[in-house]
Amino acid sequence: MLQQVNMQAVLKRRWIGQSTSCMALLLSLLPFPVEAEPFVEPRGVIELFTSQGCRSCPPADRAFQQLVRQGDVVALSYHVDYWNYLGWADTLGTAENTDRQYAYAKAFGRSGVYTPQAVLNGRDHLKGTDATEINRRLDGMRDHGKGLIVPVKAAQNDDQLSISVGSGTGKANVLVVYFREHQTVEMLKGENVGQSVDYWHSVTDVQTVGVWTGEPIDITLPARAISSDKSDGCAVLLQGADADGNPTGIVGATVMMGRPSSL
Repeated sequence: MLQQVNMQAVLKRRWIGQSTSCMALLLSLLPFPVEAEPFVEPRGVIELFTSQGCRSCPPADRAFQQLVRQGDVVALSYHVDYWNYLGWADTLGTAENTDRQYAYAKAFGRSGVYTPQAVLNGRDHLKGTDATEINRRLDGMRDHGKGLIVPVKAAQNDDQLSISVGSGTGKANVLVVYFREHQTVEMLKGENVGQSVDYWHSVTDVQTVGVWTGEPIDITLPARAISSDKSDGCAVLLQGADADGNPTGIVGATVMMGRPSSL
C-alpha cells in the first residue's frame, strides 16, 4: 500500500538528527582515475523518493535498479527521513532530501508527500514501482517537447570539473547532484525488518553552481579530495524554478561516474 504523509504532521515528527551538512561547491578529486563517458543525450531524469522504513518501497527500489541498468536515463534516489519514527532510521536518509520532496509537492500543488514517489523531468510524478510505465511517461514527455532539450556535458580533468551547457530558451539553475553508486543495507528494525535491499545512485548532496539564461555557458569548479565512501558519481541537472524557488522542469542533464561497478 502506498504510504502518504501530511506535511504538518510530518514536520512534527521529523527526525532532525540525520541532517547532514552541505558539501562545498566543489567536486572532489577521487582517489582513482575518472574519465567521462562519451556524451549521450539521456531520455530523461528519474528522481525516486524512497525510504528504508517504508514497506512499500523495496519494489520501487528494485524497479529503480532496472532503470539504472538501462543506461539511457539519469536516475537519482533520494532517501527521506520522515518514516524514521516507525522504528528504523534510514541509513541514507537526510533532511535535505526530504526538503527537496516537499519543494516538489509545493510546485505540484500537493498538500502532502508519499513514498515511493518517482518525479520525472521535474514535471510529473507517479508511484515508483513500475519501470515500464516510467519509461512510457518519459517517452511521452520527450514526444511533447517536455524532455531534455538542452545539451549538458561534464568531465573531470585533473583537479577541475568542467560543465558545458548548450543554447536554448528560458532560465534554469545548474545543479550538481552527488550520489553513492551502490550500497546494500539490511534492515534490522521497522516495517522492512529482515530485508536486505540494494540501493543505487543514492543522493548525498545537491549544490547549485550556476544560472543559465539561454546562452551557452561553461562552468569550471575546483576539485577537492573526499572519501570514496561518501560519493562516487554526480549528475548535472539544468532545472527551472517557480516564483517561490521550488524545483520545476528539468531541460537538460548528464551523469558522470567515478569508479564503475557492475549491476
